[in-house]
Amino acid sequence: MSRAEQLRANLDVVRRRIEAACDEADRDPAEVSLVVVTKFFPASDVRVLADLGVTDVGENRHQEAEAKAAECADLGLTWHFIGGLQSNKAAAVAAYADVVESVDRPKLVAPLSRGAGGRTVDVLLQVSLDPPGADHRAGAAPDDLDELAVAVTGAEGLALRGLMAVAPLGEDPGEAFARLAAVRSAFLEQHPRATALSAGMSGDLEHAVAHGATHVRVGSAVLGPRPAVQ
Repeated sequence: MSRAEQLRANLDVVRRRIEAACDEADRDPAEVSLVVVTKFFPASDVRVLADLGVTDVGENRHQEAEAKAAECADLGLTWHFIGGLQSNKAAAVAAYADVVESVDRPKLVAPLSRGAGGRTVDVLLQVSLDPPGADHRAGAAPDDLDELAVAVTGAEGLALRGLMAVAPLGEDPGEAFARLAAVRSAFLEQHPRATALSAGMSGDLEHAVAHGATHVRVGSAVLGPRPAVQ
């Protein structure tokens, strides 16, 4: 089986999973966008994915993302930066990313605005779903989201679009995404136009769709196991 055939088959499975999850949740599948995470995979795979109708690509390492976005600039893709973001690299990320999903502290806002360079970069605020004090993945505490949102909305070149989250390791993702839905509901009362919700990956996208995700970030279910050489 050729690489294109592999990716086509995997994409078909993932798209059917999204459709089934939407059917279960009584949602329109058109409401859920697939972001294919191509970390560690070559630009040649990105080109195949574009040929197969993929429009949104996610990366979480700046150096790799920058090079891949440049190599594939002719494809007209929407590039999502989804990894932890260092403030000293934020401006460089904003120069090529169309969407930055991992904004979790005010210190990132000024360099992102500067790096946008006259473009408009869509921003999602990454919210932590872990209990206070836990050794958790990146993300702002829910109580800090409003301050962060105000900083983004006041920055030139940035557009607040919504929230992003990752289910905590070892926890039932359904319970985690139920908490996220509650956080989002409160957030939308203050920021009604920030309707995007990026949640769910290869192993838990169904739970995310059930709780309102508008974007799911899928890597291994589409591209297969990560290459041994990284």
